[in-house]
Amino acid sequence: MSLSFEGLRETEVKILRFLAERGEKSRVNDILEGTKIEYATLAKSIAWLEDKGLVSVERIELKFLFLTDEGKRYASSGLPERTLLRFLVERGGKATLNDVLKAGILPQNIVNVAIGWARRKGWVEVLKSNGETTITVLDYSPPMGPDELLLELLSKREHVKQSELPEELASTIDLLYKRNLLEKRSETDVFVWITSNGITLLESGVETDEGISLLTPDLIRTQAWKKVKLRKFNVEAPTKPVYPGKLHPVIQLINEIRDIFLNMGFEEIRGPLVESAFWNFDALFTPQDHPARDMHDTFYLKKPSTVKLPREDLVYRVAKTHENGWETGSKGWGYYWKTELAQQAILRTHTTATTIRYLAEHKAPPVKVFSVDRVYRNEKVDYKHLAEFHQIEGIIVDENATLRNLMGVLKEFYWKLGFKKVQFWPSFFPYTEPSIQSTVYVEEYRAWVELCGAGIFRPEVTIPIGVKVPVLAWGGGFERIAMLRLGLDDIRDLYRNSLGWLRQTPAIL
Repeated sequence: MSLSFEGLRETEVKILRFLAERGEKSRVNDILEGTKIEYATLAKSIAWLEDKGLVSVERIELKFLFLTDEGKRYASSGLPERTLLRFLVERGGKATLNDVLKAGILPQNIVNVAIGWARRKGWVEVLKSNGETTITVLDYSPPMGPDELLLELLSKREHVKQSELPEELASTIDLLYKRNLLEKRSETDVFVWITSNGITLLESGVETDEGISLLTPDLIRTQAWKKVKLRKFNVEAPTKPVYPGKLHPVIQLINEIRDIFLNMGFEEIRGPLVESAFWNFDALFTPQDHPARDMHDTFYLKKPSTVKLPREDLVYRVAKTHENGWETGSKGWGYYWKTELAQQAILRTHTTATTIRYLAEHKAPPVKVFSVDRVYRNEKVDYKHLAEFHQIEGIIVDENATLRNLMGVLKEFYWKLGFKKVQFWPSFFPYTEPSIQSTVYVEEYRAWVELCGAGIFRPEVTIPIGVKVPVLAWGGGFERIAMLRLGLDDIRDLYRNSLGWLRQTPAIL
């Protein structure tokens, strides 16, 4: 059998000889150490040798698990539900929610999480009676579950290979990941070994022939390139990755959304992050005892604790609309409206506060504005929720505007974002009537996904601020669109700023 290969470089022969001496599969790192060849050159040489059948290459993806800071804390002190159970057992097996909160065994925003998990695991029973919540122990000494065992294992080692875990522990990985207690990282292990062809070539006494791999200006100017041997290049050979600078994927997508609205004839508006309860709630006909205004849903500021209200005549009209409907044709909410509640300073919970502010100063149609901006909710952060996120908001003010126009605009917007199937379902929202929910079909999930709520502002919203024509309005979460576009199933991944993910995510052109 005769083997002939043009221009084997010294580095390639060196790799073949190293592998022949080893006589077994070798990791790339071992070859690097044994041959002292620079990594980029080694990768190219191995790819060339593999292409010619002189070496074989096996690539194995390894998945490693690491504890997050929160995971390390719970591995040491116990999961919140275990801490709750210990407290209840010490109290004789029963306690009220207020008892748990007063004891301070867990941060207040974790207590409900702990109760939920303890209930899901069958450790406790939760009953509500006469406005009081009582938690009763059902299992006084439950054994450690797979989630706790995995936390314990990870706490003893810097990292664990996912493939080495027994099935009962591997089944809880996704659960702990969604609870933000562990991280997943992937690495590729590359093994190389010499083939029979490679051994035969070495035994035949192969000689190196470097040739010319760089065409210099002197070679071209003197036409010496015609007399030298130019080495062939494998343009498909792997090279060292290059990661050019680019905008964060979130910023890229926000810019894309802005471009879409601007090209559709809209104008962008911005508003303050610190807002008054008046613009955030009252102007939108949200009653002052509505659950959304509770501290469990809204961030209230200590300094400043109050914000100056707009002009008195506007405040008067909004107040009377709440109390008795004023001149809107509504009966209102039938309670005494309080100025001090409207003055409360909050972090805005939606960008509709910006929209209604703008509308109060720009009443004359036509108006077409949008915003993509940050909002805040007092949420427990998990794989579906963030305390700080973005909302996409917009309104159209026109004498002849209809619900059909609104559906057409939203359908066009989602189509430009790449969602080709759009549907609208009847829905309910506090400050629009009629109201609809826009949904898009996602092929990967084979399901319809809700993206935004929309409708026509109620008279109780528009008439007090002086607008007497239809106002089409919509608002929805930006992060859900980002997750669909970027193929994520955990909302926190958008802001973890994992360098590997940022490098691998393609730029939005």
